[in-house]
Amino acid sequence: MSTALTRPDAPSNALNYRDAGVDIDAGEQLIKNIRPFAAKTLRPEVLTGLGGFGALFEISQKYRQPVLVSGTDGVGTKLKLAFMLNRHDTVGIDLVAMSVNDILVQGAEPLFFLDYFACGQLDVTTATAVVKGIAAGCEQAGCALIGGETAEMPGMYPPGEYDLAGFAVGVVEKERMITGDTIRAGDTVLGLASSGAHANGYSLIRQIIARSGADLAADFHGRPLAEAVLAPTRIYVKPLMALIARLPVKGMAHITGGGLLENIPRVLPEEATAVLDKQSWEMPPLFSWLQQAGNVAEEEMHRTFNCGIGMAVIVADEHTEEAMALLRDAGETVWRIGTIRPRAEDQPRTVVV
Repeated sequence: MSTALTRPDAPSNALNYRDAGVDIDAGEQLIKNIRPFAAKTLRPEVLTGLGGFGALFEISQKYRQPVLVSGTDGVGTKLKLAFMLNRHDTVGIDLVAMSVNDILVQGAEPLFFLDYFACGQLDVTTATAVVKGIAAGCEQAGCALIGGETAEMPGMYPPGEYDLAGFAVGVVEKERMITGDTIRAGDTVLGLASSGAHANGYSLIRQIIARSGADLAADFHGRPLAEAVLAPTRIYVKPLMALIARLPVKGMAHITGGGLLENIPRVLPEEATAVLDKQSWEMPPLFSWLQQAGNVAEEEMHRTFNCGIGMAVIVADEHTEEAMALLRDAGETVWRIGTIRPRAEDQPRTVVV
């Protein structure tokens, strides 16, 4: 004999998840919206699609001693400008760029990417625009968007705002890892042009905009100032992976928070210093405007912003011209910006002269 378990009709004042601020149907609609964009990023090693509890990725057998390299980052307060301008289509590219460029400097090929999108109330249109940008960034980097998390948390974020985090995993052959250990005096520092401020220094940028009363809709060298400050971070993966395959690269530095002064030393041996010539590259108008409008000191500019150099690459002097030619053929703007020299005990690790 069995007893049926019956459920009485819900009372008129019963609460549900939507009443509490979480719309499950909106989340499911977002997954449907982003699935075709994610599909464009898939690689042969991907064994599962979106929607599972975990994503499966098979490491290619072309690697004999594969070393996994991982990185995570966000977009920072650049999001505040995106909210203010209601522009959400490029911050996803920033998100991917910050992680894949980081793991790239160790010689790693980015394999896959996962995102974390958190908001108070899910706006499917906005979230779709963001994730579409993430997929575009993954396409640029050649990595697969294989999963992520959309967290709807009522009361945690102001209406219309959200936060982003990203996670990239790459792989490099153990014997081909780029560590900076072989950097010596006489080596050349190359600088690859940035597309703007990338995703660093935006707390200062927003303060400069506020204090100067700048009109973000005004023309700024042929485009609105808003477009200049929101320009997405350049992704250097494909040109630099091609360079690594052709020439021995001794070190690379992704110029993020800390600018030129703090990031290049992260790949230098203790006995080496990088001496950079600020006249050797063209600083984009955005940085000149920020320095003037904010009355920012020269050293502060070099410690806060990339000042036009998004990636530094260190090669032996005899490989300089070939490396520059290869990078230019790949579409990069590149300058010879400095030289590695012996470092005195009390000398800074990077000097801009």
